[in-house]
Amino acid sequence: MTQPSTSESEKGELFTFEVVKVDNYGHIIHRSQGSARQKIENLGNDIKLEIVYTPGGSFIMGSPEDEAKRNRSEGPQHQVTLQPFYMSKYPITQNQYQAIMGNNPSKSKGANRPVETVNWYHAAEFCQKLSEKTGKNYTLPSESQWEYACRAGTTTPFYFGETITSELVNYNSNYIYGNAPKGKYRKETTDVGSYPPNAFGLYDMHGNVWEWCQDVLHNNYEGAPTDGSAWETGNENFSPLRGGSWNFYPNHCRSAYRVNDYKRNFHKNFIGFRVVWNVGREK
Repeated sequence: MTQPSTSESEKGELFTFEVVKVDNYGHIIHRSQGSARQKIENLGNDIKLEIVYTPGGSFIMGSPEDEAKRNRSEGPQHQVTLQPFYMSKYPITQNQYQAIMGNNPSKSKGANRPVETVNWYHAAEFCQKLSEKTGKNYTLPSESQWEYACRAGTTTPFYFGETITSELVNYNSNYIYGNAPKGKYRKETTDVGSYPPNAFGLYDMHGNVWEWCQDVLHNNYEGAPTDGSAWETGNENFSPLRGGSWNFYPNHCRSAYRVNDYKRNFHKNFIGFRVVWNVGREK
């Protein structure tokens, strides 16, 4: 019998959280307790970065052709098999960005709000400096890592189910997806962790801010890597954004949705990022 390469204790400390599921009307129909493991990086001045152990596995990336509001860029669907990795529990916050980069470019200020108005190069520089500080190899997530982490084992448009509401996600809820009602449009970012997480214990994967990925942009998945790595050949002036944001429509928050027309030097107050530590590739 082969022994697991990483013991439970080595994966970090256990934390628990509530996972919710909704019906097509946005009503919560199921609540359950989830658990995951996290490690804590000390960034100085009592500022911490929580990174969550994301187990390896296989999933079908992209959206089925019958998913409402689907774009052709979300296909063809294909299987991806990933090694375990750690992902930041939340989008990188303004406090965390300030601790590493020494500045805060965000328009909607708040220590625990996600940093925004950052382009891809700012995010990549953050990863480089964080790696130097911690001795770990931090990067932006690959697109497949991001979608795998967002779905957390689900195949529905959102990790909550068939739709979302403004009680679960920060987006432009003057618009609807499925049969959910309109809700409160907050018109700015909110503190990270204000809404329920997915089954992996990751927060704000839908809404709040768009998140940069490591890959260079491709218009579809023909020829995409199937091992969880970033697609790094192609037009290096563009990279995909995932997850939706506070001022975009609910269909943009879908697990499979990808923004594929923003250059890497683009920065607005609805764009942030999160980081991953590819522990499996450092052995």
